Amino acid sequence: MKNILFVCIENSNRSQMAQAFANMYGGADIHAYSAGSRPSGKVNPKAIAAMKELGYNLELHQSKSLDELPDVQFEYAVTMGCGDACPLVRAKHRIDWNIPDPREMDEAAFREVRNMIGDKVKELVRKMV
Repeated sequence: MKNILFVCIENSNRSQMAQAFANMYGGADIHAYSAGSRPSGKVNPKAIAAMKELGYNLELHQSKSLDELPDVQFEYAVTMGCGDACPLVRAKHRIDWNIPDPREMDEAAFREVRNMIGDKVKELVRKMV
């Protein structure tokens, strides 16, 4: 099993959806985590609704900090465009996807970001397994 970490600032939108997609696409081969450099403490209801449309229950997730992650070796640490706000995490590979924060976007734009994340995660999972 390979571990993958998705990091954004609040751990309420992008990294949560990326973790969900990795769970959906990675099966038993991938263990996905997400965290934030300054977590909001909640998952955005828009993210919950957007993933529910795809059959994934994001209500089971919690917004958490990098300090709450288990001490495991990550194959990949993927940052979501948070720049200097995303500190270095021990991982074999690091990627920055530079994905816009959809927090204030309308539903259509939010879905576009969700779909962009889903496409990128699917491609990464294929590469990993």
